[in-house]
Amino acid sequence: MILNTLLFIILSICVITDLKSRKIYNKVIFPSFILALLFHIIIDGLSGLTSSLLGFVVGFALLLIPYLMGGMGAGDVKLLALIGAIKGVSFVLVTAIYMALIGGVIGLVLITFRKGACNRIKYMIYSLCGIKYGMKMTVSEESLKGTYPYGVAIAFAALFSFYMNGASPLW
Repeated sequence: MILNTLLFIILSICVITDLKSRKIYNKVIFPSFILALLFHIIIDGLSGLTSSLLGFVVGFALLLIPYLMGGMGAGDVKLLALIGAIKGVSFVLVTAIYMALIGGVIGLVLITFRKGACNRIKYMIYSLCGIKYGMKMTVSEESLKGTYPYGVAIAFAALFSFYMNGASPLW
């Protein structure tokens, strides 16, 4: 129960900071990680610590490659790793699936409603038609610079994981 509440508070803080400043702060993540480890040790002893560390590693590994390729911020990686440390491997794996789906929907909405959406859609259609005839598709530098706060997708995915498990993050 206390770990669920801790996670809900962390997610709330991270969504706010990610929306305001596009950052997920270490001063939120690191103390929360220490608290998660301590709670798991107190509640389940060494097996709790092992489970927490394994969840952390799995959560970290899930977003490490996108981070190394420049498509994800370090705060997003650490947030998913923290979710794994608090809730364990199975929860972070389910959350990662929902995160990808929610992130994709948010990305599509942003692409659709940002300035120049009609031009981007026409370009995609022309490019897809051109591939059929052997033309190469190029990506402009400007299109690669558009980002959005992915911590929001991670937080909503974790909340959706709670909901799908029939639980509330506050009890």
